[in-house]
Amino acid sequence: MNKPKVLLSRRWPASVEAKMQSLYDVTLNIDDHPLSADEFKAALQNYDAVCPSVCDSLPAEVLNVANKRCKILGNFGVGYNHIDIAAAKQQGLIVTNTPGVLTQSTADIAMTLLLMSARRGAEGDRLVRAGAWAGWCPTHMMSSDVTGATLGLVGFGRIAQAMARKAHHGFGMKILYLKPSPADPAVVDELNAERCDTLEALLPRCDYVSLHCPGGNETRHLINEKTLNLMKPTAHLINTARGDVVDSKALIKALQEKRIAGAGLDVYEGEPNIDQRFLTLDNATLLPHLGSATIATRTAMGEKVLENLKAYFSGKDIPDRIA
Repeated sequence: MNKPKVLLSRRWPASVEAKMQSLYDVTLNIDDHPLSADEFKAALQNYDAVCPSVCDSLPAEVLNVANKRCKILGNFGVGYNHIDIAAAKQQGLIVTNTPGVLTQSTADIAMTLLLMSARRGAEGDRLVRAGAWAGWCPTHMMSSDVTGATLGLVGFGRIAQAMARKAHHGFGMKILYLKPSPADPAVVDELNAERCDTLEALLPRCDYVSLHCPGGNETRHLINEKTLNLMKPTAHLINTARGDVVDSKALIKALQEKRIAGAGLDVYEGEPNIDQRFLTLDNATLLPHLGSATIATRTAMGEKVLENLKAYFSGKDIPDRIA
């Protein structure tokens, strides 16, 4: 019996690629280039399973290609707003993701960005590298305290709760969160967390605001000129969620005008083609989508995709099915 044909849209950790190759007829993206719409259409026509990443784009136009062979999209990542789920369901395509395994690494990056933005870490690094540091003085590069400050979390899922634990237990931060319904009472008690019903109630109280909501139409530009104006002028915005949750133009304007103190970003609208004005801002800390980028986490993500494919091809219940 021929092995199922599987396409990986990008390179994965070598150990997971090897496991995939032992089980399936796998095509690797040897030069690791982003696949075009036409390449994805061809993949859907020629493979039993296609494994996209969170930075690929699979709109209805691609998914509706004629003569489809593919039956399952094994997404490498938790987020899936890059896939038109309604179109996938209409086409009978199964979609899976990789929840649970990237919680701590992404929360670590969120805390890294918070600390870098608060203490002007990226700006200081650039100063030293440029040979422009003239030495210590009492008023040089003064910044914001983190210990004891108030952290507001927009969304309160696994990653947000992991960040809250690091912030509360490690830095004594006061935790506020925005969620449609109250969180698990045990978590609330552990973190002494307080729920806010609206952004309007949350934002003015926070020294730091960290975004942990899904992307998509419902949250597109949730952070915009109006909501940025609700933040303290001393506050910092952290985004490790999805780029389109933030209106880039509005954020750049707020940073230029010092209407907020800083921003720490790991994701961007239209990435990797980000608005070049971000590069001119000393009060913006910019990372290249590193949230889950540890060896252990990316390996675990690949293993999750493998588990989902194994379940599908053996006719068992698929553990991480979202469509």
